Amino acid sequence: MFSVGDIVQPRMGGPKMKVVEVHDDQIVAVQTGNEQGEKFTLKAADVALYKEEGDFGVC
Repeated sequence: MFSVGDIVQPRMGGPKMKVVEVHDDQIVAVQTGNEQGEKFTLKAADVALYKEEGDFGVC
């Protein structure tokens, strides 16, 4: 489902995170921009691939 290096975001909201480990139904991720910081273990079902939506000022 997820691979090391994927950028994900918790389904309930929160910062975007980079996947650093994948274990069966769990992932280990760190906040993007702080890859030496705290590691978070999350259920794979509780996160989704990060994607930006919206206009973002495109003319």
